[in-house]
Amino acid sequence: MSSLFSTLSMRDLEIPNRLAVSPMCQYTCEPDGLPTEWHRVHLGSRAVGGAGIVMTEATAVEPRGRITPHDLGIWSDEHAAALEPITEFICEQGGVPAIQLAHAGHKGSKHRPWDGNVPIAPDETDPDGAEGYEVLSPSPEAYPPFDGDRPEMQAADADDIQGVIDAYRDAAERSLEAGFEIAEVHAAHGYLLHEFLSPVTNERTDDYGGSFENRTRLVREVTAAVREIWPDEKPVFVRISGTDWLDDRESWDLEQSVRLAGSLSDLGVDLIDVSSGGIHPDQQPPGGPNFQVPLAEAIREGTDVAVGAVGGITEPEQADALVRNGRSDLVLVGREFLRDPYFGLRAAGDLTDEAPSSWPIQYRRAVR
Repeated sequence: MSSLFSTLSMRDLEIPNRLAVSPMCQYTCEPDGLPTEWHRVHLGSRAVGGAGIVMTEATAVEPRGRITPHDLGIWSDEHAAALEPITEFICEQGGVPAIQLAHAGHKGSKHRPWDGNVPIAPDETDPDGAEGYEVLSPSPEAYPPFDGDRPEMQAADADDIQGVIDAYRDAAERSLEAGFEIAEVHAAHGYLLHEFLSPVTNERTDDYGGSFENRTRLVREVTAAVREIWPDEKPVFVRISGTDWLDDRESWDLEQSVRLAGSLSDLGVDLIDVSSGGIHPDQQPPGGPNFQVPLAEAIREGTDVAVGAVGGITEPEQADALVRNGRSDLVLVGREFLRDPYFGLRAAGDLTDEAPSSWPIQYRRAVR
């Protein structure tokens, strides 16, 4: 029996296996943040490909929360209606649709990676004519400059903070309307919630800066708002950066991540999705297969909350071993699913005796 293809029960949700499509930005929306046919095919093919959970890319809760003007959004009823056919298709294939709710913070208003990845000022446009926008930050002076000028950053005041909390709450409501079964709060990779967590970027002296309690306040308040909306029978995840990989300065580290995970569990979070880094270009991650797994493992051992492992996971046996050996409860795969949309079906064939029956009937003639 493959551990990777055992079911995972969370609240009233039965997830068919322990393999999830990790959120991966596509930068392919029109500037209105609505999904395109690309998203329907991209997410739908991974559902056909055997993933138990198919999660959207980072989905902005408000327009200035986008990394680029071409990011997916969920700030209006129109977005929810456009996403609903995608969630329906995922469910039809036996997968669980999940959405990652995100706010880019001071890493927003940038050109797409293939257009240079540099900031777009509010009075400028990208090659497709999409306009830049003012971005939000806990402490604008804390982040180093990119190559070129940064757009002006707005230090979040009390109204901004409450607006962010409300935007996440509204996004959770719309995500339910769109048919998502899992909501994930994105608090990693140097985006807004991580910017508040890390002393590298948070130099505030009010109730949202300084102490661990204060720096984690916004993440806890956002998570509580999402959990308040999300039905009791459905799970909530939070993605965090387990460490900033900045051992030479005061920064966010694994010890704080374990503490935060315990607090989030108390708020009703069902799984911590453990990634790392993204806060500062000086970071020194080790890289290699499973390089972030020890972070997830430490949180699993130090709390009562389930964890997801991500990063450098490319082989079925490797993913199966993470679950079988108790290192993670869920395995999130990103780039390997880009290389092979049917990675889940291939893994099932390698690890179980279900192939070819696990393949869609339309494809079985190609399976031996």
